[in-house]
Amino acid sequence: MIEKFMNAFVPDKKKPVEKLPERKLEKSLDKNIEYMKLLFDGSADFTVKYVNTANARCAVLTMEGMVNKETLAVSVINPIVQSVYPIIYGSEFLRYLEKNVLSASEQVEIETVDKVLTLIMSGFAVLLVDKCSVGLAVGVQGFSFRSVSEPETEVVQKGSREGFVEPLRINMSLLRRRIKNPRMKFETLTIGTVSKTDICLCYLNDIVSQDILQELKKRLSCVDIDTVLASGYLVPYLQEENDHSLFSTVGSSERPDTVCGKINEGRIAILMDGTPLALIVPYLFVESFQTMEDYSNRPYFATFTRWLKYLAFVVSMLAPGIYVAVATFNPELFPVQILTRVVTSIGDTPFSITTEVLLIHFVYEIMREAGLRLPRPLGHAVSIIGGLVIGETAVNAGLIGAPTLMVVALTAISSYVIPNLYPPIAILRLLFIVAGGFFGIWGIVLLFCVVLVNVCSKKSFNVPFMSPIAPFSMFGMRDVLIRAGWRTLAKKRNLVGKQKSD
Repeated sequence: MIEKFMNAFVPDKKKPVEKLPERKLEKSLDKNIEYMKLLFDGSADFTVKYVNTANARCAVLTMEGMVNKETLAVSVINPIVQSVYPIIYGSEFLRYLEKNVLSASEQVEIETVDKVLTLIMSGFAVLLVDKCSVGLAVGVQGFSFRSVSEPETEVVQKGSREGFVEPLRINMSLLRRRIKNPRMKFETLTIGTVSKTDICLCYLNDIVSQDILQELKKRLSCVDIDTVLASGYLVPYLQEENDHSLFSTVGSSERPDTVCGKINEGRIAILMDGTPLALIVPYLFVESFQTMEDYSNRPYFATFTRWLKYLAFVVSMLAPGIYVAVATFNPELFPVQILTRVVTSIGDTPFSITTEVLLIHFVYEIMREAGLRLPRPLGHAVSIIGGLVIGETAVNAGLIGAPTLMVVALTAISSYVIPNLYPPIAILRLLFIVAGGFFGIWGIVLLFCVVLVNVCSKKSFNVPFMSPIAPFSMFGMRDVLIRAGWRTLAKKRNLVGKQKSD
C-alpha cells in the first residue's frame, strides 16, 4: 500500500520524443510543398510564395513574422522575377540563382526536410525549384526584438550601459566588439529535441583549458530535455552529477563586459537564443563578491567595498541565528543595556524568540515576492504597506519585539549587497535560525562547519570551488581579499584550469 502511495508521486518514465524522419527533398516541387503543408497542418504563419520563371517553377517558404519582407523582396523575389536566364533546368538553374541572381550574403544549400523546417523557423527563406532535390536557404531574418539597454540587475556607475538581449547573434556581436581577436571562437550547438534552441560557446581558443572545453561539450551532449526556454534549464546539467549544495557552480551575467573579462581568464561563456543572460563556467565562490565596478575604482576603495560585501554575507547568513541562540541559551553575552531591552521585548510578545524571528522572516519573504511579481506601481505600495505593518503596527501591538525587527531589517539589507548569493543565503539563514533556536551557539558552529566542508569539497569542472582560498594560492589572492592595482593585475593573467599564466 505504501509503495503504491509513493509511486503516485514518481513521474512516469520519459517517453521518447517523436522525431521527424530524415526525409530527403524530392525533385517534384508540388510533392515537397504538399509534405510541408501536411507537417504544419494548416498553421497560419507558414507561407508559400510561388515565383514562376521561363526555366522552372519556384517557391519561397517563410514563416510569417520571422523574416524582413522588404529584404525578402529586394534580395530574393525581385531578382528572380526580373532576371534573364540561359537555357538551364533543375540543379543547374538553382546553382545559377545562387551565384548570379540572389544578392543575399547568407546562403546555405540544404537537402533534407528537417533542415528546411529548422531554417525557416529560424528566420530564413527557403527557395525550392521544380525538378531539383536541393533547396537554398537565404538569410532574411527580420523578427522583432528588444533593443540593447542597460541591465537592471547589474547596475554600475562607471562602465558600459549595454546589456544582453534575446537574439543570439546580437549577443555574439556585443562580445566580438569588445574582444577583436581572431582566437575568440564562437561554436554553436542545438539543445532540445522539441524547441531546438540554439546555444553558443564563447571562448579564447589559445588560453581555454581543452579539458574543461571537452567536459562541457560532453555534459551538453547529455542534455535530454525536450524544451529549453531559459538558461536555468541547463544549469543542473552543467553542475556535478551528485551536487546537493545550495551554492551554484555555474555563474551568470547580463553584462557583455563582465563576460569578456571572464573569457579573458580562460572561462567559457554560454549564450542561449531567447535569453538575455550568459552562463559562465567554471565559476568560483569568490566571484560572487566581484563586480565590474571594482575594476573601475581605485584599488583602496575597491578593497573597502569588497570587505563590505564579505561582512554583509556573514551578517545576512548568521546574524538572526546568533541572535536567537544568544537570546535563548546565553543571554548573559548581551551587554546590560541591550539585555534589558531584549528581556522586555521577549516578555511583551506572545511568541518565543525562535518563532518570532521565523515568523517575521517568512513575512519578509512574502513581501519580497509580492514586490517582485506585481507591477512596479503596486510594488511601491507593497513596500509602504509592509513598512507600516511590520515596522510600526506589529511592534506597537506587541506581536514583534523591536530588537528582533532591527536584526531582521539589518539582515534583509545586507542580503541585497550580494544579489547573486541571495537564494542560498535565504535558505541558510532559516537553517541557522532553527539550529540556534534548538542547539544554541554549538548548533550554529556545527552547521557552519558543515557548510564550510561542503563548499570546500565542491568543484566546478574539476576546478576547486573555493580556490584560490582552498587550495591556497598567493598569486590568486591578489584579487580576492584585496583588489590589486592594474599595474599588478596586467602583468600576468590568472587563468582558470591552467597551471601556467601568460
